[in-house]
Amino acid sequence: MYIHIKEIQLFLPSFSAIAKMLSLKAGKCPTDELSITNCAIANDKQVAEDRTHLEVSTAPGTSFIITCLRHPSVEPGYLGFSLPQRKWASLSIGQELSCRPYTFSNSQYLSAIVLEADFLQKRSTTQEPYDTDKMAAAFSAQFARQAFTVGQLLVFAFENKKMLGLVVKSMQVADMMAIAKGEDSKPRDARIGLLLPNTTVQFEKADNSSLNLVGKSKGTQVRQSLINPDWDFNKMGIGGLDKEFNAIFRRAFASRVFPPEIIEQLGCKHVKGILLYGPPGTGKTLMARQIGQMLNAREPKIVNGPQILDKYVGESEANIRKLFAEAEEEEEKMGPNSGLHIIIFDELDAICKQRGSVASGAGVHDTVVNQLLSKIDGVKQLNNILVIGMTNRRDMIDEALLRPGRLEVQIEIGLPDEHGRGQILGIHTAKMRGYGKIAPDVDLVELAQLTKNFSGAELEGLVRAAQSTALNRLIKASNKVSVDPDAASKICVQRSDFLHALENDIKPAFGTSADMLEHFMSHGIISWGIAVQHIMEDAMLFIRQARSPTSKGVVTVLLEGPPNSGKTAIAAHLAKNSEFPFIKICSPEDMVGFTEAAKVQVIRKLFDDAYRSQLSCIVVDNIERLLEYTSVGPRFSNVVLQALLVLLKKEPPKGRKLLVLATSSRRDVLEQMDMLNAFTTTLRVPNISSSAEIVTVLRETSVFNEQQCRDVEKKLADRRAHIGIRKLLAVVEMCREVPERDRVIKFICRLEEDGHVELM
Repeated sequence: MYIHIKEIQLFLPSFSAIAKMLSLKAGKCPTDELSITNCAIANDKQVAEDRTHLEVSTAPGTSFIITCLRHPSVEPGYLGFSLPQRKWASLSIGQELSCRPYTFSNSQYLSAIVLEADFLQKRSTTQEPYDTDKMAAAFSAQFARQAFTVGQLLVFAFENKKMLGLVVKSMQVADMMAIAKGEDSKPRDARIGLLLPNTTVQFEKADNSSLNLVGKSKGTQVRQSLINPDWDFNKMGIGGLDKEFNAIFRRAFASRVFPPEIIEQLGCKHVKGILLYGPPGTGKTLMARQIGQMLNAREPKIVNGPQILDKYVGESEANIRKLFAEAEEEEEKMGPNSGLHIIIFDELDAICKQRGSVASGAGVHDTVVNQLLSKIDGVKQLNNILVIGMTNRRDMIDEALLRPGRLEVQIEIGLPDEHGRGQILGIHTAKMRGYGKIAPDVDLVELAQLTKNFSGAELEGLVRAAQSTALNRLIKASNKVSVDPDAASKICVQRSDFLHALENDIKPAFGTSADMLEHFMSHGIISWGIAVQHIMEDAMLFIRQARSPTSKGVVTVLLEGPPNSGKTAIAAHLAKNSEFPFIKICSPEDMVGFTEAAKVQVIRKLFDDAYRSQLSCIVVDNIERLLEYTSVGPRFSNVVLQALLVLLKKEPPKGRKLLVLATSSRRDVLEQMDMLNAFTTTLRVPNISSSAEIVTVLRETSVFNEQQCRDVEKKLADRRAHIGIRKLLAVVEMCREVPERDRVIKFICRLEEDGHVELM
């Protein structure tokens, strides 16, 4: 700040009015107008000039500097102080004071002053903006040539707005004479100083104040950081969710990092709600918990959905209102400067079902949803809340809750990819690795490759299962269970422990139905002829097409043929060889006694689960039985048919690939139902039609020796065959119980009696 020497001299006070020490008593300020001058008031007979600076001593070693005005209404022998001044200086009415003149030197002129502002009367607050540039100009005009002390309490009347209370937070002084001469004089902190018209004035909002300051003269007050300064992102313990976490931060927290006035100038509204949805065990609750700890906000309120519901009328809605009560109170008091209130709803679908979907006369679920909607984004909006909801069933949540302005940020927390699985395994094995309790042969990259479609919870379970396997090796199996202490201290989890856990203990919910696949391939796959080879070759082409990044997203293959021709076994074999991480079987065997609606729900869930994996395969076995088709009538389930038609044609989400292998013994029926158009291609699986093909099957079994196979071939040389591979294997198994010398005759007779062979 630069000022001419002549200007400085104009502001030098005259102390000729007080030539010696005065003994005065503390009194009250005579008028309200004088109290807002923030000066002490003396009788005009004791002080000849206004703006006289006094050093007032209240006790030995205790004094303060104050500017004094004169007024005839002050009783002689008294010095009038306003209530804020008496509070600041710890003065009582009638207290003895020693006063003497005080002269400010050139090095005590204020170059800058920072004032902490708040409403003088806390009950009369407003959200009206206060322009700090105008406030600074008014302050300089009102209090030029006035003495100030750090910590001093002031009253400031700004325009026609509500009265403000100020506290001198900090001051800097500079030697103005040196500056005027062109000499270098750096500002320095000071406890007392004299305000000049050119002094830089800045205002800061007091803590927990609702005062809305705007303008360039707003002090560089250190705002409370949104992110906890002690938080380490590398120690969040969330693996495989980097992309999702970045999306949440960008949408929900980026606007809260900036000062409120910047957001107000942009006309930007903060995101009020986040919905985390996805399969169980993928880290939704963990992420919500870590977000609450990461933010430098109030302690999050964590609520399980069912806890909201109450048997008494109106209590459920009251529970919702209680969650938002503190945020409403603080918003009303502090406005845009209010802190962030986080409310976390676990199992949100328990209380926010689609309105009208719950058959209840009380309609409790509907009123709870209405109450939550009104609190998040009702007529009286709250801008200081963040609602985080978590659910496994996004489809069950009321649509009104998902629109922008409410839970508008919807992030799917899906199954981790290979890189994510490696991160999760690293988190759960970090402590073992730190203490040297994990063997060098344990390769987390290898485990990440082997654990396709494992969720985060399942990977944690895998680590626990491996640890229990390692611990079990040290337990001595005897009448009394005991552990060798020396061996226990040297325990180490090995690669074999993880592989044992993978094979026997932990199976992914979104993995492969290995047991059912093995059941369908119990007899293995016998390539009995060229037709089977062609089917396998063509099917593998479609599997590669489904895996290709350039594919449409869904490939559907229908294997049709006569009954017992081995369609299901071929479909299971193809599914297993596809090596897709998600393989599930939709079979009518699992839906015996189900209603049409229950069947549709099971089929729909199967496809929804498949969409959560990057590569998925679904085997739909025996479609006509699934549709409840019968030739008597005819009759079939149109509800299930329409559901299958929609799901077979529906493309999975972006980046997901789906292969559907379906089997049917009634092509003609599917054609009448207009279902063949739903498949990418149709592959026919024929029956065995020649004796050579029958003999090929016999050679693959251990029932007939080579000589018996040649005998069968001779006896069937002039006959035409028509038998499914499954039926043929059943006849072969029956012959296993026949004495070896009679097996050939029994085998031929069985085929003839069942009409599977005939003369050409």
